[in-house]
Amino acid sequence: MLDWNPALYRRYEDERTRPAQELLARVPLTEAAHVVDLGCGPGNSTELLVRRFPGAEVTGTDNSEAMLVSARERLPQARFELSDIAAWQPAQAPSLIYANASLQWVPDHETLIPRLFAALAPGGVLAIQMPDNRAEPTHRVMREVAAEAPWAAAIGDADKLRTELLPLAGYYDLLAADAAQVDVWRTAYQHPMASAAAIVEWVRGTGLKPFVDRLPADLQASFLAEYERRVDGAYPARSDGKRLLAFPRMFIVAQRKP
Repeated sequence: MLDWNPALYRRYEDERTRPAQELLARVPLTEAAHVVDLGCGPGNSTELLVRRFPGAEVTGTDNSEAMLVSARERLPQARFELSDIAAWQPAQAPSLIYANASLQWVPDHETLIPRLFAALAPGGVLAIQMPDNRAEPTHRVMREVAAEAPWAAAIGDADKLRTELLPLAGYYDLLAADAAQVDVWRTAYQHPMASAAAIVEWVRGTGLKPFVDRLPADLQASFLAEYERRVDGAYPARSDGKRLLAFPRMFIVAQRKP
């Protein structure tokens, strides 16, 4: 997959940061020595951590050089590292491992989530937020279009382009036996969007990217045009002319025993 585009991601930064704020609000720590932002992106979530824990050593990790450049410009006081979450191991046990909208790109959650939890310091917290929107029209439609000619041959199996999440209770079960406490919940945000084109722009920064990246340049435009046409039908204009984009997200906060 091609590198991420920080500018495109940040066009809807307020909307993307809101769940990061709500995840952090439920972290039951008054102080922290070492905080890690797994999949930090352009640093919008890392900035929340720096403000919440001013005395902590804060490290952001990402597998995108472009995102890390943007994050370093934003937060020169924090440390940022290039790494793959699937293989990441901390040099020291963190007080908080915080993963906002990143683990949905990493496979094998049955192994990944317990491994991250075990890496925490005693009393430490694992805080996770993931988009849970595979069943939403935005994502159903992208898979439908990807399965059709002339795009299917280049894209391949669209169902494998993102990790299929466990049920919320499944994450609870992975953590509860070894945790002091586990808090899980699901929220469906409702984002008023100016047009179908705005919805396409939103998902181009994240979920649509693996589809478009696999297409040669001559097929990208036709794919996006057909995708936008179907999005337009799936999200009718509301009374003010805007489209209401439902965006479900899953939250998990688990604390290790002291």
